[in-house]
Amino acid sequence: MQIMIDRTQWVSALTAQPSDKLLAITAELSNDWSIRPKSLPQSGLGMLKLKDSAFEEPFYLGEFPLASAWLEIKTAEGVVVQGAAQVMDDRVEIAEALAICDAVLSAQLPGWEKIAELLEHGMARRKATQRERKQILASTQVDFSLLDDVGDNDAEA
Repeated sequence: MQIMIDRTQWVSALTAQPSDKLLAITAELSNDWSIRPKSLPQSGLGMLKLKDSAFEEPFYLGEFPLASAWLEIKTAEGVVVQGAAQVMDDRVEIAEALAICDAVLSAQLPGWEKIAELLEHGMARRKATQRERKQILASTQVDFSLLDDVGDNDAEA
């Protein structure tokens, strides 16, 4: 089995799954591993900074929850790998679980197939949501070309 999903999509696909399922699988996989943070896991708020188009002055559009983790895993066999994740969530444990998934998938550690399966299901859920959103958007579009068919009686008066 090969991982066909681009690494930039892993967090998006994995967060489409219920968080308790993600946490349970990563806890099961990492049961006999030594996990050490490379930097302290953090959660807090990120700020979205933009520039206005008229005066090119910066302004902050808003805040969003942000959690990050960067860790090192040492397996029982002595294999050492690293994983990292940033997610728009306020729970550090989710960022840590995603970082474990990143390490497991990138190094194809034992059990990576379980996470790859989660990836596949998550991408399917994301694609289904995108299809639903496109259908909703298509149903709300207005055909302005019909306005041209209406006679302009003001010009005759």
